[in-house]
Amino acid sequence: MMKTRLLVAVAAVAFATGALAATPTTLKLHKAGTTTPTTTPVGGQALTNLELDPAMTAGEAGSGAGGELGPQPVVNRSIARGHAGSNRMGTARRAKANPQLLGGFDGLDFHDQRYANGGNQFSVEPPDQGLCAGNGFVMESVNDVLAIYDKAGNELVGPVDLNTFYGYPAAINRTTGAYGPSITDPSCYYDAGTQRWFQVVLTLDRVGTTSSLAGTNHLDIAVSQSADPTGAWTIYRLPVQNNGTDGTPDHSCAGGFCLGDYPHIGADAHAIFLTTNEFALFDNGFYGAQIYAISKQALATGAAAPNVALFNGGDPSIPAPAFTVWPAISSGGQYVDTRGGTEYLLSSDAVFYDSGVSNTLWLWSVSNTQAIDSAPAALTLNVSPLTVQTYAVPSSLARQKPGSAPLRDCFALTGCAPTYLGYPNIVYPTPRPMAVNDSRMQQVSYANGKLWGTLDTDVLLADGSHGSGINYFVINPASGGLSANGTLALPDANLTYGAAAVTQSGRGVIAFTVVGPNDHPGAGYAGLDAKLGAGEVHIAAAGAGPWDGFTGIPYLAGDRPRWGDYGAAAADGNTIWTASEYIAQTCTLSQYLTAPRFQCGGTRGALGNWATRISAIGP
Repeated sequence: MMKTRLLVAVAAVAFATGALAATPTTLKLHKAGTTTPTTTPVGGQALTNLELDPAMTAGEAGSGAGGELGPQPVVNRSIARGHAGSNRMGTARRAKANPQLLGGFDGLDFHDQRYANGGNQFSVEPPDQGLCAGNGFVMESVNDVLAIYDKAGNELVGPVDLNTFYGYPAAINRTTGAYGPSITDPSCYYDAGTQRWFQVVLTLDRVGTTSSLAGTNHLDIAVSQSADPTGAWTIYRLPVQNNGTDGTPDHSCAGGFCLGDYPHIGADAHAIFLTTNEFALFDNGFYGAQIYAISKQALATGAAAPNVALFNGGDPSIPAPAFTVWPAISSGGQYVDTRGGTEYLLSSDAVFYDSGVSNTLWLWSVSNTQAIDSAPAALTLNVSPLTVQTYAVPSSLARQKPGSAPLRDCFALTGCAPTYLGYPNIVYPTPRPMAVNDSRMQQVSYANGKLWGTLDTDVLLADGSHGSGINYFVINPASGGLSANGTLALPDANLTYGAAAVTQSGRGVIAFTVVGPNDHPGAGYAGLDAKLGAGEVHIAAAGAGPWDGFTGIPYLAGDRPRWGDYGAAAADGNTIWTASEYIAQTCTLSQYLTAPRFQCGGTRGALGNWATRISAIGP
């Protein structure tokens, strides 16, 4: 892996304050048509012999507690190896802002995902939460459906399966057996400057209509044609296999194809920024984060071929470990106008060390963004280290509060799993442990002249066991100084997959999942202040029962449970909208097996029960 080279770079380089020598590769975006989000029918068989996408399950090693990278195509890969467990629990002071829960509603869930488009979908876990808000609308995207709501929580459109939204055949046609492209990792952003909605996913092409992956993969970028997301959108495609085909540069990924994994979106006044983690698709190897700057005005006006500038984080001239370099979203059209327009990004590096511990963040900037339309090669990249409070890769899975878990119970009964699910029995402790995130950077916001971000960190709980808390950072990007930096944690529960959003005036909220031996997975939040840090933990929606999904069951998807991958939050005026994964339902094994079987009254699917909670908070 390239992990070794990156570690050497961290230890040996001296940092300059000027622009790096790395020159961006210039590309053109491909316009691929238009779409309008339209609700697809919900239904189909409750369980089939093809619940999981066979191309996406072997060798799974996503974010969380590590695991070796197998040779099969996987999504949300991890390079985490460290398990430190040395970070003490934070005792965050109460912020001067006391956030108020203004309302909330249940968003998309596993049942929506599995049974959208007439059931021509796979069972997918985790949801990978995307959320954006503006102009009176709230849009939610998860694996692999989206929905659009008004501010009262009324569903205007949805669920819409992402294959249909992007103009592809169904993920799996259960009548013909034909496969459509595999879509994952959705994110969205409402840009107040252009009054446009932007949505991005990673799409992996198939060999014809078979399940085999072709190797080519691209980012699908949908841009609304007005401020109304229920109307028409323009679709663009950006190839990211980076092997010299389809106009891509050749990054020499082992096996012949790179993978543009874990895409996320940010923006400044002039450009939309998309970042990916580049792995070898058909082999082992991490090749550095990729930073794409795309003309925002060209996207907003529906231009045929918008300019793209690509900075390769694997370039040996870049003196920083580039993994999950998360671009900042802006609140209410606030942008950095210095140095010809500047976008800031943040990344962490604890995952590169065997100890799993670091006290460094990396502050990235792309400047001269005003040149994206006329001279995209003139954009410049800079990166510098910031010393922060020590953080550590979480070392343990999260314990759950006991409760009804019918999928687990069915696997334990001789007459259930072989009869109804078609798999051998396996017995798990009660309840099964749940995954937390690794220490990669999570959502970054630019507001009130500062950068705001979070990541998961290992903490010691009151009983002496290890758990997960959330490190938060409020940074003055011009000076590199820290306004606030601490750890938000509870003595008896895990906080994981934090996402921070901030109003223009600098009132922030962190959203996260709360889970522990006394808490079913619930949706939580805390206030965030630039001087006093994080406030008290509040519960927006308590979990109704344990997580009871298929990941972590060896017969189905390896030995690692999955949860989250990322949360989301969005500022809209003085309101912050949050979206967190949680468990909204509970049912017994008897109810699970009652017709229509495995759905518990339409609240879950045969292989999963995740849900999402959308909350409006006045910070």
